[in-house]
Amino acid sequence: MSKEPRKSVVIMWWNVENLFDTKNDKQVDDREFTPGGSRHWTPKKLLLKQLRIAQVFRAIEQQREYERYPDIVAFAETENRGVFEGTLQAIDHAQYKIDYHESPDPRGIDIGLAWNPATLKFTGSKPCRVTLDNGRGTRYVIVAGFMASGHPFSVVLNHWPSRSFDAKWSEPKRIAAAKVARHIVDSLTTRNPMAEIIVMGDFNDHPNDRSIRTVLGSSFDRKEVTSSANRLLYNCWNDTKSPGTYYYRKQWERIDQILVSPALLDNSKLSIDTKSFRVFSIPEMFSHPGKTLYSTYQRGKFKGGYSDHLPLLLKIDVVP
Repeated sequence: MSKEPRKSVVIMWWNVENLFDTKNDKQVDDREFTPGGSRHWTPKKLLLKQLRIAQVFRAIEQQREYERYPDIVAFAETENRGVFEGTLQAIDHAQYKIDYHESPDPRGIDIGLAWNPATLKFTGSKPCRVTLDNGRGTRYVIVAGFMASGHPFSVVLNHWPSRSFDAKWSEPKRIAAAKVARHIVDSLTTRNPMAEIIVMGDFNDHPNDRSIRTVLGSSFDRKEVTSSANRLLYNCWNDTKSPGTYYYRKQWERIDQILVSPALLDNSKLSIDTKSFRVFSIPEMFSHPGKTLYSTYQRGKFKGGYSDHLPLLLKIDVVP
C-alpha cells in the first residue's frame, strides 16, 4: 500500500523593488514614480515589471519540488493594494486572495500579503506600529494567521528601515522594529508554547547584526533553538550555501531572511528540514551570471529587469 504523499505549504518572500502604480498619490511622496517624475514611470514600464514577476512565478511552478505557485506570497515595496492585486492578476491562473495594510511609510511603500484559498484558510491579521525616535512613520510589522490541514500557524512580515547614510546611525530604527517583531513572537508563544511561527522579511540587517541575533533572538544552531524555551528563532540561512539575495558594492548580502520558531523543527504538525529553504532565481534575473542582478533601475536609470533582490522560498511539510 503506497503512502499518501505529504502535503506542504510553500511560502515566498520577495522585495520586488518599487512596485508603484503610475498615479501621483497626494498622501505620500511618490511623484518620482509617475510619467512626469524623475523615474519617468509609465504604464508600459509597470506592465513590463509585472510580466517579469509573472515569469518568476511560472518558473517556480515548473520546478519539480514545487509544481505550483507559492501558497503564501509576501512582497516588500508595493505602493498600494491596487498595484499589488494587478501584479498578481498578471500571473496566469493565479487565484490569490489579498490582505493589505497601508503603512505610514513616507514614500507609501508597504508589504503586500496574498494566499491561495484552495490550500490555506486565512484567520486574520494585525498591523503593528513601529515607533521611531524621530516621530516619522515606517512600515508596519504585520502578523497574519493561517490554517493548513487544520494546523494553525502565523507569519510575521517585516520590512525594516534602511541602512541609508550610515548603518550604525540608522541601527536604532531597526532595533525598534526588532523589538516589535520580538514582542509579537513572545505574545504568540505565551498563548501557545508550541506555536508555529515564520518570521520573514527584508530586515536591512545581516543575520549576525545585533537587531537579528540579539534583539529578535536567532541562531544557526537547531539544537540551541529547540532547547531555548522559545527564546530563539532558527535562521534558515544556515541551510543553504547561497551567498545572498541582494548584491551591493560587489558583495552579496543576506538582508532578506526567514526565521522559524522551535515548533517548526520538531517534525510534528508543520515542519521544515535542511532542504526546505532556498534563494530562488532564474538566469534571466542576472545582468552578469551569479553577480549583478538585472534590476528595474540601476543608479537611477531604467533597466527593465526584475528586482534588485532575489526571492526566498520556504517549503513546509504538513505532517499527517
